[in-house]
Amino acid sequence: MSVSTERLPLWTVLVPILALIGDFALHGRPGILPSVAILFALVAAVLAAVHHAELVALRVGEPFGAILLALAVTVIELGLIVSIMLGDHAEPTLMRDTIHATVVLVLHGVAGLCIVLGAIRHREQEFSTQGAQSYLSVLIPMVAITLILPNFTTSVPGPYYSTSQLAFVSVICLLFWMAFTFVQTVRHREYFLPTGPSQGHDLAIPTKKLTLTSLVLLFVALIAVVLLAKGVSPIIQKTVSAMNAPPALVGVLVAAIVLLPEGMTAIRAALNNQLQTSINLTLGSAVASIGLTVPAVSLVAWWTDRPLALGVDPGGTALLVLSFIMAIITYGTGRASLLSGVVHIILLATWVFLILVP
Repeated sequence: MSVSTERLPLWTVLVPILALIGDFALHGRPGILPSVAILFALVAAVLAAVHHAELVALRVGEPFGAILLALAVTVIELGLIVSIMLGDHAEPTLMRDTIHATVVLVLHGVAGLCIVLGAIRHREQEFSTQGAQSYLSVLIPMVAITLILPNFTTSVPGPYYSTSQLAFVSVICLLFWMAFTFVQTVRHREYFLPTGPSQGHDLAIPTKKLTLTSLVLLFVALIAVVLLAKGVSPIIQKTVSAMNAPPALVGVLVAAIVLLPEGMTAIRAALNNQLQTSINLTLGSAVASIGLTVPAVSLVAWWTDRPLALGVDPGGTALLVLSFIMAIITYGTGRASLLSGVVHIILLATWVFLILVP
């Protein structure tokens, strides 16, 4: 998917509008064809939303562009999670599984693929260690508080927080995100700027009129995604059930759908020798996912009196610890090589295998 800064491709204008019309026309209709049409409309709306977010990001520049894309992805993620939560077959572990999947897919999947493809084309790529470690300094405690600590609290048995604990953790996650965003955009913006010369085609800055048009269409596309998510969520659940796969796979599929378009953008940046932009996109989406999804979903769960299981199992905890140890090693040198990328992809394959064969 390429971004034009001179005019909007016709499909990016039509898709958000047609997606909204399709949601109203197909909503509640049973059958395979309506389900396929809804799924197709959702994917198209996601791609349109990310296209417009990328165009607006070109106008505002880094690191604001990465923040905008992360926010767009978070809205899509929220739409999918809440639609499943409020559906007929609610999954109390869905937010946990989706956040867990997002973190692992970001640390090992998208980042690993970016490093490997970038290393194949450029041998080694440089990035800002201050920027990468800033992400990890926030992401590690956020993951520990949301996915590991619930297993060790005593107010409520099992992998659950009490109502007061969940409210406190939600505020903490939001404060983490706000503090990081301030540092990223104001205090130490230089940590997150690209370090190497781009080897792609430099795009012109879009005009104000084009940017405003894209901003409006971005909101329309996101509204369509959130509405269509309610129709797609049963399809995801039925697919996992038909495969006799563990329920955790639902969270993996939600995270994969959400991260796919942003992952394409990150890979394109890595191929253009802009690994710092790839890191901003990938790790930034994980920070926004936890910092904004946990408070929003917790509020919905409290309002609807639905339980939220947050703590991961011991095997998941061990892999999370290993993931962050590897991330600290990878992002502590300022240079990414082929070996580190391959290791990340192998760790991703291990995690996926253990979900399917626990």
